[in-house]
Amino acid sequence: MGGPAATRWAELQEGRGIPPEILARAPADPWHHEVTLFTPPVEPLDTPSRQAAQALLPDAGSVLDVGCGGGAASFALADRAGHLTGVDQQQDMLDAFAAEAGARGLPHRTVLGRWPGAAAAAGTADVVVCHHVLHNVVDLVPFLEALTAAARRGVVVEMMAQHPMAWLDPLWVRFHGLRRPAPATTDDAVAVLREIGVEPVVQRWERAVPPRQDPVWVTRRLCLQEEAVPEVAGALERLRRPRTAATLSWRAG
Repeated sequence: MGGPAATRWAELQEGRGIPPEILARAPADPWHHEVTLFTPPVEPLDTPSRQAAQALLPDAGSVLDVGCGGGAASFALADRAGHLTGVDQQQDMLDAFAAEAGARGLPHRTVLGRWPGAAAAAGTADVVVCHHVLHNVVDLVPFLEALTAAARRGVVVEMMAQHPMAWLDPLWVRFHGLRRPAPATTDDAVAVLREIGVEPVVQRWERAVPPRQDPVWVTRRLCLQEEAVPEVAGALERLRRPRTAATLSWRAG
């Protein structure tokens, strides 16, 4: 669906899939995210994404967090937001989101489902935030259009410069002999937005040095048995995680 940019995005994303023969041997779901890795900080990081959302959000305004995880994107706006809605495909993420919102005394609701299928249940909000989700999407046009339709004032998307798991490509070669194709980039996402008539404000920036990825999680992501954890841990010591991120923001309407 969409023009050449959307087609290119879909092809690049499909190329990042796990071959069925490898997936069939996986001892656990490689796509499941651990809730503990998505705990929001007590003090929000003052990132370009937070600043862009603050500029759009009215006092006591509402925030819709698509792919909310533990809620880091929306809780970063807690000092101004009057209501938060979290959407996620994992119930345990929504449980963590609701517990954190309750502990902070923030009015909130949660919606279980994948975007854009969950858009009708989520409704609208003053500001829609969507952090580190685009690289999990193949059909980007309806996803982006639903973000815009849900926002009364604007949308803020945060993403890594390229697929956040591309840094693990050497390990796919090492353990499976699998050479991954080039990942989609921020520029590819911007091209799709322009193709649907949205001209986003693009801010590129460096994230704080991320912690080493948990070798147990990486082992599962690589569809390996638990016995491979020590070898994976050693291999991770020789890899550098990318830090370049981008904030894409645009006004609705």
